[in-house]
Amino acid sequence: MKQAAPVCEEEIDLAPCAMSMPPRPRPAHFARIAHPPRPPLPSHSPRTPPMTLLSCSRRPSRRRPLALAMAALLGLASLDAASQPATGPGSDAASASTAAPGPGSGSGYAPRRGQAGKDVMWIATPDAAVDRMLRMAEVRPADRVVDLGSGDGKIAIAAGRDFAARATGLEFNPELVALSTSRAREAGVSGRVEFRRADIFATDFGDATVVTMYLLPELNLRLRPILFRMAPGTRVVSHSFAMGDWRPDETAAIGNAMLHLWRVPANASGVWRVRTPSSAPAAVAGTAVTATVAAPAPVEFRFTQRFQQVEGQASFGPLTASAVRPVLAGDALGFAVRDANGALLQVRARIAGDRMTGTLKPDGGAALAFDAERVGAAQPIEGVEATPAERDAAARALN
Repeated sequence: MKQAAPVCEEEIDLAPCAMSMPPRPRPAHFARIAHPPRPPLPSHSPRTPPMTLLSCSRRPSRRRPLALAMAALLGLASLDAASQPATGPGSDAASASTAAPGPGSGSGYAPRRGQAGKDVMWIATPDAAVDRMLRMAEVRPADRVVDLGSGDGKIAIAAGRDFAARATGLEFNPELVALSTSRAREAGVSGRVEFRRADIFATDFGDATVVTMYLLPELNLRLRPILFRMAPGTRVVSHSFAMGDWRPDETAAIGNAMLHLWRVPANASGVWRVRTPSSAPAAVAGTAVTATVAAPAPVEFRFTQRFQQVEGQASFGPLTASAVRPVLAGDALGFAVRDANGALLQVRARIAGDRMTGTLKPDGGAALAFDAERVGAAQPIEGVEATPAERDAAARALN
């Protein structure tokens, strides 16, 4: 008896039939049936393994930005270490992660490169960068240096050892504080260098004349209003990271380390009433001046200020002239202005609170002493508080 050939119907997959039978012509009476679209393949299909679907459905980790920041910092530190030879106990290699305790380790504690801290991981600053930071800040024996997040203490110890300055390191990790204190003792600077366990955002370091740091951009922005409350002329040096829209006064690159210096500016904003030049000789910034007035002196200065950038004008009665190339560096203000006779006056002044003292020097003439008093309250310096755009940029800086 002849066996009937299998018939492929709509509920049966055609693929096995095509493989087991030779192709044959479709009968004329065989109707084409329109099938609905096939449903998506199940999650256990070989094309989409269950693990793939599970991993795609996971929420992104909240720790991802921190992990990316740590990875980026470790990359920067690796480049810094590669560009700086290890030359002794104070070198980056000696103070970074090692199996054996480094010099001054006391109890044997040795920090690990990249170990997590309260606000930032620990990565040592290369020795050459430490020296350059302190030289950019023009550290002198009379200075008080405060290192924020002092880690193993190398910046504060260098300030005391190489520049004879008093220095304080603020560090949250008690083991790093103990390590730093031990190393300061071994370096012979424990009499002028100290380390304290402290939260940098809850500690008053307003008497510092130099502030150093190696922190993340977001932390720098949080510190910015605190720094602007410090005495004008305070020098701030940061390793690697800037402070948003506050442009540094000086930058340097050494190896792969980027260094930034700012001088905290005085508040020059507002209206200043200029007093008649005194009748006695005076000296400003070491320049001898006389009291002879060759041309009408300005009666008023008016300034606006964003960070350390100022714009202003001087009034000579009915005449108002713009301040030319004004520069504010700490408490020192300098600019030029053209007087009523068309002579260009060079103005050099110091700002102390609501008082300004300085000199007016015409081209080819003698310097004239003046002082000025601010009328009314000073306006807040623009830009000190971080904007949302600056915060977003800081959060993306290491991504």
